[in-house]
Amino acid sequence: MNEMKRLLSFVRRAVDDYEMIDDGDRIAVGISGGKDSLTLLAALAEMRRFYPKKYDIVAITVDMGFEGADYAEISEFCRRLKVEYRIVKTDIAKIIFDVRKEPNPCSLCAKMRRGSLHAEAQAAGCNKVALGHHYDDAVETFMMNLFFEGRLGCFSPKSYLSNRRLTLIRPLLYATEKDVQYFVRKRPMPVMASLCPEDHATERENMKILLAELEKTNKGVKHRIFNAMCRSQIDGFKLTGKYPDAGKIED
Repeated sequence: MNEMKRLLSFVRRAVDDYEMIDDGDRIAVGISGGKDSLTLLAALAEMRRFYPKKYDIVAITVDMGFEGADYAEISEFCRRLKVEYRIVKTDIAKIIFDVRKEPNPCSLCAKMRRGSLHAEAQAAGCNKVALGHHYDDAVETFMMNLFFEGRLGCFSPKSYLSNRRLTLIRPLLYATEKDVQYFVRKRPMPVMASLCPEDHATERENMKILLAELEKTNKGVKHRIFNAMCRSQIDGFKLTGKYPDAGKIED
């Protein structure tokens, strides 16, 4: 199956199931430089051609201020997709690592990045922000909340920020990480290596490893967790019967 058609089948189902896109939307796509956000951008850019509700997209990168960050290839990628690209310069890295010397920087970093992204989305005239969280991210977030906070919760597929007048959407919700990896293998994109010193040293990475181990001995465990979230309507998830096939792909 064509890699773009496969990806779009997941994206369109999620967009339709959760009514993520309306006529006239101007959607900011948060671009970190990683495979997930670039895959999302490629899918939404392609879907503009045939989706019945007309929308526009703007790609936005929050530059954390790490030395050596170069977004030239992403800028060229956006040009080819005919997508406006904005880079927001910040001192987030300096504030977190040099000034505050945060021992656990991820939470504050995420909060500051979100603030910068949302502000730039508003400045660009956007009413929605699309984030690259996928199926595996949802399962991992749910399990992290259960293990580390003792609560049942996850991010929402679609949510409204009244203070910003922005709606957050996650169109990759039905695509597994394997689906994204497959897409990137078949259609190379300017994926940037993370410059963050805390990369791969997080609770999320530990949960990813744990779930991978559980999947080896309990095939389909992530699929069952996702279904349970939908049946229980955790944070806006809902039962539709249209879930990914546990990451099965055809090479």
